Amino acid sequence: MENKTMMTDLYELTMAQVYFNSDERDKIAFFDAFFRKEPLEAGYGIMAGLDNIIEYIENLKFTKENIDYLKSLNLFDDDFLEYLSRFKFSGNVYAIPDGTPVFRNEPLVTIEAPIIEAQIVETAILSYLNASICYTTATRKIVEASNNIAIMEFGARRAFGPDSAVEASKCSIIGGASGTSNVLAGEKYKIPVMGTMAHSLITQSDNEYEAFLNFAKTYPENCVLLVDTYNVLKSGVPNAIKVAKEYLMPRGYRLKGIRIDSGDLAYLSKESKKMLVNAGLDDVKICLSNGLKAETIRELLDQGAVIDSIGLGDNIVAPDKARVGVVYKNVGVLKNKKIEPKIKLSSDSSKTINPGFKKVYRFYDKETGYALGDVIALKEEKIEEKEYLLIDPEDETNTTKIKNYTVKELQKLIFEQGKLIYKDLGIYEKREYCNQQMKTLYPENKRIHKQNKYYVDLSEELLKLKKKMIFENKKI
Repeated sequence: MENKTMMTDLYELTMAQVYFNSDERDKIAFFDAFFRKEPLEAGYGIMAGLDNIIEYIENLKFTKENIDYLKSLNLFDDDFLEYLSRFKFSGNVYAIPDGTPVFRNEPLVTIEAPIIEAQIVETAILSYLNASICYTTATRKIVEASNNIAIMEFGARRAFGPDSAVEASKCSIIGGASGTSNVLAGEKYKIPVMGTMAHSLITQSDNEYEAFLNFAKTYPENCVLLVDTYNVLKSGVPNAIKVAKEYLMPRGYRLKGIRIDSGDLAYLSKESKKMLVNAGLDDVKICLSNGLKAETIRELLDQGAVIDSIGLGDNIVAPDKARVGVVYKNVGVLKNKKIEPKIKLSSDSSKTINPGFKKVYRFYDKETGYALGDVIALKEEKIEEKEYLLIDPEDETNTTKIKNYTVKELQKLIFEQGKLIYKDLGIYEKREYCNQQMKTLYPENKRIHKQNKYYVDLSEELLKLKKKMIFENKKI
């Protein structure tokens, strides 16, 4: 892996210099990474990026070239630069595993480390989380809308550079996609690569039939033809049928599929299917593409569109309202061997953080297996499987008593004293885990529009602490 240690904002390093010059350089600090609102209007986010964070932290090291560059900025003391030349991460990292449905204000990643270390890793951690959660959630939203239709990720050309394209391809698999058009991602992550042709293969030929025939001769066992270059029903599908009957079938092959990339997809897919069935090609699959969104896919299905697979690009690699908004906030410091909670206040109450070293519990109904809600609690709290009161932190009169449940702590210890102790899953294991975890959410939590708000509550102890700290800080 390329050394990403210098992937940090300048102020992380200038603050680190300040800490280094003070008696706080070895202070243990606690930081939470979380988002304040579920991304992409999906009603949930899908955790992703932990694999990148693990690799990043394992490879943290300022090289001689890095130190020389920092020295040239004339911002840092020689003693501090000498410290950076020996820098390595020595703290603890807690994180929710990739593929887990996650919600507002939940600590996705918690860093417990000397303040300089905790500060330097902030930028890269946020960058990884914001990108990976965006791609994985965007894919999952589409998967949920598509009624188990195969989703193929075709977004490389729409991505913000090659690195983003590869990350989006990987994350799409975790989110539930079947494969990718991105050959580099296929090689790197052993993802099935998929794709057929572009309109240019057809337009550069003398005619559509010739282009289809040449493709069929080259790939007779996997012949999928793009039929919308000129006219789907008058030209594309008839020429596809002609190639199937005149070339493929006499040689023992079958036309595998057609792809429609423009026009009224519901109407065209239904009419194309009729033509294929009438020609004795009822086994030919229909792939639809053309910048489809979750909302559009649901509308197409409601209109009876015939869809065997979907090719998607823009709305995975660059979906509307793509900002996830993961932030990284100091929630505590170790003082006299005790954790002293910290809080950031705001006139916007949604931006007032939850203080202290925390963990997240998820409650599941024993009978149905559905997730009843999550509780953010202080680290030392234990939740036993007996009657529990959920308290809405935004409206304390809104409470719900639950019983007959099982409870699970979401965060895992990833690094302990700088040593990796967590075995990360492969991307297909993460996809299966994501599939299983999404089944625990009520359908009302996964609707495309106006989802039922998932419970994310605070424990009574954390809520008391937060109110106390708000009151004390407002007096200052």
